[in-house]
Amino acid sequence: MGERKDRPKVIVIGTGGTISFDGRHGLDTYEYMEFGTRHDIDTVLTRFPELDAIAQIETVSFRTLSSAAVSPCDWIDLVQKIHDLAEGGGGPDGFVITHGTATLEETAYFLNLTLKTSIPVVLVGAQRPKNALGSDAGPNLVNAVQVAASPEARALGVLVVLNEEIQAAREVTKTSTHRLETFRSPDLGMLGYADADGRVAIYRRPARRYAPDCEFDVSGRDGLPRVDIAATYAGADEAAISAFVAAGARGIVMSSVAPGLVTPQQRDALIAARSEGVVIVESTRAGSGRVLRRTSMHEQGIVAADNLNPQKARVLTMLALTVTDDPERIQVMFELY
Repeated sequence: MGERKDRPKVIVIGTGGTISFDGRHGLDTYEYMEFGTRHDIDTVLTRFPELDAIAQIETVSFRTLSSAAVSPCDWIDLVQKIHDLAEGGGGPDGFVITHGTATLEETAYFLNLTLKTSIPVVLVGAQRPKNALGSDAGPNLVNAVQVAASPEARALGVLVVLNEEIQAAREVTKTSTHRLETFRSPDLGMLGYADADGRVAIYRRPARRYAPDCEFDVSGRDGLPRVDIAATYAGADEAAISAFVAAGARGIVMSSVAPGLVTPQQRDALIAARSEGVVIVESTRAGSGRVLRRTSMHEQGIVAADNLNPQKARVLTMLALTVTDDPERIQVMFELY
């Protein structure tokens, strides 16, 4: 790529995912993970020379994983990698992280709570491999670099960019298995657009606290406290909750029925888990809306997840447990972050 000095510098960190794949042919949009070819980030970017007009690109090959294989240890390593690159000589104007879409929202929220840099960080993925008909890989990547390089992206926390839409890491979630418009921010909506003319249009700013103004520090850690998610459904019993406690869970997030209810058997198991010091957080499987802390939850020391979905409530609970196991302090964190 060229070296025109008037362009901002963007570091693109590759972690794998659909955006790194070529399928067997143009119609291979769902079996490419088993039969296609995965490429490193350098090879991915050579497919899209349009990036050269936007920024000076530097690539870092971090992982080559399916997003289903990403773990909290990968999150911790990724935070350290970003910090190392940010603190090095000639730091970038922005970071783009290519990521599989299945757990992209969890990685984004973790970074949103743990990064100690104000340099914009944008996560991007694709719903179709880059050689598929109608692939979104190229447009998404161009838009992500465009946003990461822009002054408008500063002081917004970690961002997610797909389908020309800019979303806040805390609020965005994957809502469709295969559709291109899969990433949505239920109830609250996106922050703005990455337009085809190169402009970045922001219409609102997140109000909850985000990087780098967060209390969580994962430097030097080799893992996070175990937190599991248990689902509520008609007739659910205590088996999953008891198994998680036996496995050493320090926290359990309930994917409860709306507006934050569990079965009687689960309630008894949760009360027993609390007596052993396990932190209990009630989220909902509904997909939107808030779980409010009822009097009974307060009396039992159960935390309400507000409007965080179960997978993001788990992220915050893991980080909260690196600071405290007091449910009242953790409840305040759910109201701040």
